[in-house]
Amino acid sequence: MARFDKYDGKTGGFRAPLAAAIAIGDIGKIQAVSIDTNGRAAIGGAAQTAISGLICPVRPMDAGEPIDVMTRGEIEEATETAGTAFTLGLPVFAHADGTVDDTAGSGVPVGITVTRATRLVVHCNPATT
Repeated sequence: MARFDKYDGKTGGFRAPLAAAIAIGDIGKIQAVSIDTNGRAAIGGAAQTAISGLICPVRPMDAGEPIDVMTRGEIEEATETAGTAFTLGLPVFAHADGTVDDTAGSGVPVGITVTRATRLVVHCNPATT
């Protein structure tokens, strides 16, 4: 199960209320979020312009609960949102549907795996819209 490892909430991200509940099946999954017009963290968003950071919930959560959104830090035991392993040394991309993997396609780069394929170093650029 993926988890935030090296993370400083003051400089490596921010906290936002969830736009929708997090189900038990999404615990430990890395997902990309954008900020909706109500200021809430919503799974997905226009990948090239709206992805604001990554979440990795550790428990089920209700809509409106605050969650940490990582923009800079490290995630351990990281896997793609689908559960498959990352390829060591490849950039990691976030997609409009909120999935995170190492396939560029129409995604935006959010980090790279280093040392081992399960260690993701995150560096998200701020959303441009």
